Amino acid sequence: MPDATTASDLSRRERQIMDVVYRLGKASVNDVLDRIPEPPSYSAVRALMRILEEKGHLAHEQDGPRYLYLPTVPRESARRSALSHMVRTFFGGSTEAAVAALLDESRNRMSEAELERIASLIETARSQGH
Repeated sequence: MPDATTASDLSRRERQIMDVVYRLGKASVNDVLDRIPEPPSYSAVRALMRILEEKGHLAHEQDGPRYLYLPTVPRESARRSALSHMVRTFFGGSTEAAVAALLDESRNRMSEAELERIASLIETARSQGH
């Protein structure tokens, strides 16, 4: 099986499919069709899921007459890889710039508890010498 490429190497539709599969744990083509916006045809989704399998993102298992697809990489690993790519691509590798942009974007929607959690994470990073 080929190595899984990063999430940044996926098309918009492929990312939508992966999101459904991660949310459900396992998904059939019909499961995906029911959960993505403005879905293409059944055969197009089936072809995209086969491509995701060839890229190493999905595996399948037989469930009677249908295939159920499951992710090959834990969601947390995929999330870290995508986030790392985003920070490198859009923020020149600067975690500070990425965090500042996120805080600026969501400043009016964050609860006091969320702000406390972020402050705690920063303090933990400081104490660990990051």
